[in-house]
Amino acid sequence: MITESTVKTLLSNGGYIADEAIATAVFLALQMEKPILIEGPPGVGKTGLAKTLSEVLDFPLVRLQCYEGIDEGKALYDWEYGKQLLYTQLLRTQLDTYLSVTSDLREAVERLSAEESLFFSRNFLVQRPILRSFLSEKRSLLLIDEIDRSGDEFEALLLECLSDFQVSVPELGVIPALQKPLTILTSNGTRMISDALRRRCLYLYIGYPDLEREVTIVRARYPDLCEILARKMVEFLRAVRELNLRKPPSVSETLDWANVLTILHATALTPEIVASTVGVIAKHQADLQQVNDLAAQMLA
Repeated sequence: MITESTVKTLLSNGGYIADEAIATAVFLALQMEKPILIEGPPGVGKTGLAKTLSEVLDFPLVRLQCYEGIDEGKALYDWEYGKQLLYTQLLRTQLDTYLSVTSDLREAVERLSAEESLFFSRNFLVQRPILRSFLSEKRSLLLIDEIDRSGDEFEALLLECLSDFQVSVPELGVIPALQKPLTILTSNGTRMISDALRRRCLYLYIGYPDLEREVTIVRARYPDLCEILARKMVEFLRAVRELNLRKPPSVSETLDWANVLTILHATALTPEIVASTVGVIAKHQADLQQVNDLAAQMLA
């Protein structure tokens, strides 16, 4: 039986260092079968949490990457119109025979309409990520990534899916989920998510970790990096985040930089090391000089 403490242990075994809030939210989502809406700055481990949970729980990962203009045809379902047309061509002779007994066009249309279900059946239904996750024979993990990139119309489509775990297809009716997936929605906060969608989810905010947790994250991923250097690196990056940068370095950049320092066999953090590797942690030209100036002050 999965408990709150075992969730934290499972994540740690998968290489994800979770705090109590993260472990509790995951535990409650599993017990209550409710989605989790995770907000936070880019690169702090929102998507990584979903991927790790998929691995440690052995839930197949079904990912829906959101973008501006996404609709039900990309998220829920679509029809294989080419396949329908192909079947129509193959059955043309039978259709001609079937309709030959009709007296006029109206009767032919009515008779053909009665057979619409043949062409709008599950044989021609394309399962997009949400429906595919619902119809998975094994419980899956449904990741709806960066939902803040989508629009209000797409959020409205999700309301039925996330509250009742079902998809309404006009031609077929309501299709319920065979297994309710563990559902995680992520948002970078570029726009406000509606209250209607928030109400259907548990809420979790993942920000930048504290000093000790970030050092633990680095050491867990790169154990060959000595603890003193890992701590110095994290302390410096936390100071960099206080600068007025266009893009502050996230935990993702922390791990990238730790990897670079490991590859370079660095034994100390110096202004020279920062200057030669600054492109790993600063992503805009305007930010480079600020980071180098800070390194000269802190590390000289």
